[in-house]
Amino acid sequence: MRTALLCAALLMSAAPLVAVPAHADAGAGARRGPGECAASPAPVSGPAGDRARAVADAVAKVRHDLKLRSVITRVTQDGRDVWTGALGPSMTGVPARTDMRFRAGSVGIAFMGVMLMQLVDEKRVSLADPISRWLPEVPHADQITLGMLGDSTSGIQDYVKNPAFVAELLAHPFKQWTPQELLALANPQTPLYAPGKNFSYSHANYVLLGAALERITHTRLDRLLQQRIYPRFGLHATANSFTPDIPAPALHAFTTARGPFEESSFWNPSWTTAPGAVITMDVCDLARAGQGVGVGTTLTRQGHQTFLNPGTVGLGTPQPYLPGGDCPAAICIPQTAAAHYGLGALVVNGWVFQNPSFTGYAALMAYLPSQHLTIAVSVTTSADTDPDIVNAGKNVAVAISQALVPSNPLTFGPF
Repeated sequence: MRTALLCAALLMSAAPLVAVPAHADAGAGARRGPGECAASPAPVSGPAGDRARAVADAVAKVRHDLKLRSVITRVTQDGRDVWTGALGPSMTGVPARTDMRFRAGSVGIAFMGVMLMQLVDEKRVSLADPISRWLPEVPHADQITLGMLGDSTSGIQDYVKNPAFVAELLAHPFKQWTPQELLALANPQTPLYAPGKNFSYSHANYVLLGAALERITHTRLDRLLQQRIYPRFGLHATANSFTPDIPAPALHAFTTARGPFEESSFWNPSWTTAPGAVITMDVCDLARAGQGVGVGTTLTRQGHQTFLNPGTVGLGTPQPYLPGGDCPAAICIPQTAAAHYGLGALVVNGWVFQNPSFTGYAALMAYLPSQHLTIAVSVTTSADTDPDIVNAGKNVAVAISQALVPSNPLTFGPF
């Protein structure tokens, strides 16, 4: 591991891919209006009350069955509240609340995809532009395009699957990771396949995309989000942090990832995506984000169509795979018209979603355009939760969708 970290300086430019000023405000960008993110009142009689009770009952059942510590949920239709509520404790003696903030890193990945398409709509860039224009220090930069970073078809390996990374992360969960260290562990000099010829999800693509967006716009990524996403999506409690801090009130998380049941709320999330997009939010913002991404807020109609289907359909095949043999299906995930990856969001049977998870935290935002329905869920796990459940937010959202739209419930295909 020590060798890998030393090699990072040789692999990438000496200058940081993402500059983080020492005075950066950890919670910059978070705004809260009066009365934001309150729980729904008790359901009344009638169809609306029946739907609210159906959601509340589904959430309670999954929490009980999976032995989850807490579940915070918001469901809206046409932007109007169906049910918003919180079950279980944040900490011992401290109930979870609907206005509590939690980690939602891969929602930031969806935001980066939206901003990339904004720049395409503005004709400032093309998805076919090679990243050598902005990131010439990256290996194979003349063959990798902006679109390949956004839809994860660059061939760059995922450092999260590198055993050396996993070992270091669990041994030192408070470590502050740099982009150079992460990219070195992704070994971009030896891609899994020629750029653009297959699909494999890689966190490294979004570390690079964040850096590219900064260099294209000459603006820090956290400020780009403040300018281009938060106000236009109506987000009032979303913020990046360059430290492990979570703005109050914070939902606390716990994990058994290292054996004993221990708090993981303030484990360092710097490895999760590009600096500037390491966000926290509350469940009301998660719902707004799900709707904004799902309907294409800020994008042209063509831009939104490209965001949802940038050309990944048909990829995720056993070949090409440069390491030899066939690419495992768990890495080169098959991409079909019914289930595929877009520019930072997943599309399965009409649902558009993202599903962030981080040692003890798990969440999901999902939008069904045909019903104008949004489901947002954040969960934390208990000592008794099955550790093989990677994201229990999925289970909660599926149960809600089965109650509300049994003809087209949320599914995840190969993802």
